[in-house]
Amino acid sequence: MKRQTTLLQAVIVLGGFLALAFLCNQSGIEIHLALFAAWFLAMAVGKRNGFSYQEMEHAVTKGIYDGMSAILILLAVGALVGTWISGGIVPSLIYYGLKVIHPSIFLLATLILCSITSIATGTSWGTVGTSGIAMMGIGSALGIPAPITAGAVLSGAYFGDKLSPLSDSCVLSAAMADIDVIDHVRGILPVSLSAFGITGIAFTVLGFRLGGGSADMTQVNSVMAALQENFHISLFAFVPMLVVIILLILKMPSLPVISFGAGLGIVWGIIFQGLTPVKAISTAWVQLEMNTGIEFIDSLLSRGGMNSMLWSVAIIILGLGFGGLLDRIGIIKAIAGKVYQHINNGGTLTVFTIIVGFLGCLLGSAMYVSLVLTPKIMAEKYDEMGYSRRVLSRNAEIGGTLTAGMIPWSDNGIYMATILGVATFEYLPYMWLSFSCIALAIIFGFTGLFMWKNKNAV
Repeated sequence: MKRQTTLLQAVIVLGGFLALAFLCNQSGIEIHLALFAAWFLAMAVGKRNGFSYQEMEHAVTKGIYDGMSAILILLAVGALVGTWISGGIVPSLIYYGLKVIHPSIFLLATLILCSITSIATGTSWGTVGTSGIAMMGIGSALGIPAPITAGAVLSGAYFGDKLSPLSDSCVLSAAMADIDVIDHVRGILPVSLSAFGITGIAFTVLGFRLGGGSADMTQVNSVMAALQENFHISLFAFVPMLVVIILLILKMPSLPVISFGAGLGIVWGIIFQGLTPVKAISTAWVQLEMNTGIEFIDSLLSRGGMNSMLWSVAIIILGLGFGGLLDRIGIIKAIAGKVYQHINNGGTLTVFTIIVGFLGCLLGSAMYVSLVLTPKIMAEKYDEMGYSRRVLSRNAEIGGTLTAGMIPWSDNGIYMATILGVATFEYLPYMWLSFSCIALAIIFGFTGLFMWKNKNAV
C-alpha cells in the first residue's frame, strides 16, 4: 500500500538536491551529478512510501520522453548557431550593428545589438561571449563605466534568451509547462516588449548624459576591420535570419524550421565564406577553430555546433527525469499544497511563481534547476485557477532566467562576471530589463492584463 509523501520528506529530497547542487557548484563539479544523485534520494523516499523501482524508473523515462522535443530542438539550435557563425551571418549582424555606434547612443546601440544577436542565436552566453565582449571594449574606449555597459549587454542578451524560439531556456520553459515553444513566445511577448521599451528609454537618457562628448573610435574600427578580414560581410546575411523568423511566425514546426535555417547557414558558408562543402557541413556539429591572435575573433569562431549543446542536453535529460520522478512519488503535490494556501488571485500566483523560480536559482546555483522545478511545482494551481499554461511558462522563465545572472554563485552569474570582467553586484543595479520584466509581470498579474484564461475556465 502506497503512503502519501509528507512535506518533511519533500523538503528532505529537494533540500538534499539543492545542497548537492550548491556543493557541486562551489567545488567545480558539474551540476549534472547533483541531479543524477538526487534521482536516488527521491527513489529512496519513494521506496519507503511503497513505490516499486519499476514504477519509479518508468516515471523517469516518461519524464524524459515528454521533453524529448526540447532536446531535439536544442541539437538543431546548436547546428544553426554553428553554421550561422561560420557562414558569416552572425558576424555580419555584429558588423552592421557596430556601424551605428556613436558615443551618445552607445548604450542604446549595445542593448539593440545584443538583443539582435541573442534573438538570432538564442543564447545569452553566446551573445555575451561575442558581441558582448566587443561592446565592453568599445565602451571602455568611449569612457563608459564598465558596470553600466555590462548592464546594457545583459539586458539585450537576456531579452533574446527568454524570447527567441532558438533559446534553450525558452524551449525548456515551454517543454516543462507542456506547451509549444511559439505559444510560450506569444505569452512572454507583451512583458518583454514593454520592458524593452522602458529599458531602451532609460539607457538612451543615461547614454546622452555619459557620451555627449567626442570619443576615440579606434577600437570600433579595429573590431570592424577584424570582422572584415576574417569574414565576407554582406547584407545577404540577414536573409537566413528573416526566413527563419518568418517561418516561425507562420507557425511552422520549430524543429524543421531551425534545421532548415542551419542548412541555409551551410549554403552561406560555401557561397559567401569560401568554405568547402565538408567544412561547412561539419560546422553543424562543431565549430571551426582559428587562431588569429585577436581574442574577440577567436571567441566568435569557436562557438556553436551540436557538440556545444551536449552539456545542456545532458542536464535537460537529467532534469526531466528528476521532474517526472518528483511528480510520480508525490513530492510536487506535497510542496504545492503548502504554497497554494497563500495564492488567491493572479497577482499572488505570479509573485509566488517568480519567487519559486528565484529560489531555484539561488539554492540550485543554476538556471536549469529553476526552469525544471518551478513549472512542476506551480502547474496544478494554474490549471485549478483556469490560467493558460503560457502564463505559467512566462512567469517561470521570468523568475528563473532573468534572475540567474544576479546570483554570484550561479552558473550564469559566474559566467557573466568572468566574461565581462565586472563583478555580479557591480552590474546588478543596471540589469534594467530584468527588473522591468519582473515588475511588469507582477502588475499584469494583479490587473489581469495578458493573464489568459483557458477556454473552459469559469
